[in-house]
Amino acid sequence: MMNTFNPFSLEGKRIFITGASSGIGRASAIVCSKMGAQLVITGRNEQRLAETFNQLEGEGHQMFVVDLVESSAIEDLVAKLPQLNGILHCAGIGNRSMLKMVKENDLLKVMRTNFDSPVLLQKAILKKKKLLPSSSVVFIASRAPFAPAIGNGIYAASKGALIAYAKVLGLEVANQLIRVNCICPAMVWTELVRKDAELNGIDYHQEELKYPLKRYGQPEDVANLAVYLLSDASSWMTGSCIDITGGGEFTLKS
Repeated sequence: MMNTFNPFSLEGKRIFITGASSGIGRASAIVCSKMGAQLVITGRNEQRLAETFNQLEGEGHQMFVVDLVESSAIEDLVAKLPQLNGILHCAGIGNRSMLKMVKENDLLKVMRTNFDSPVLLQKAILKKKKLLPSSSVVFIASRAPFAPAIGNGIYAASKGALIAYAKVLGLEVANQLIRVNCICPAMVWTELVRKDAELNGIDYHQEELKYPLKRYGQPEDVANLAVYLLSDASSWMTGSCIDITGGGEFTLKS
């Protein structure tokens, strides 16, 4: 008889993923569906979110086009959410500027998207009791707070704040056996990285060769780690920040 035991399976779990219209969010949604999960996905771009939705395997998935920087949009979204077994917070933006050149609007935009929005969304989900006991919450953070790089101060600060928040959240929901963990990737080939390379003239194809594994990550590399944290295989894991780096540090040239 074939052994069907698989602690990494997401069968019977409903997973909510933000930022699913591209990058790590899109890859994670697709991989989670392949592992048997029912997905609820969100993003700001309807066309790209629909592209993700159409690649999901299985049935019973839902998608909502939402701009999570709007507090009213968060409340409306949470009211529509079903009961959840897991959340993967992927939505985020990048920013590269010398700190002496930082503009207030840039600061507010990055912090609002990378920190304020997931915090307020998570608050609303908890208050509306949408997250079932023994669930898993995962935040896509970054190696940036631990590997300072010129021009990356605001982005690094936003991710550092998110990590600190996640550790406290893990303590506050532990009585419900809800686990909270962060993933801290180094450089991953996402739209944000490609756009950064184009705008700032950085040859990341040369830079990735400095990594011991001779490449930057692909979104699927991070998605596979997210599956572990969302599955029952990580049932004794909370308050952790897992580096996934290809052996290298998060570095950017000025």
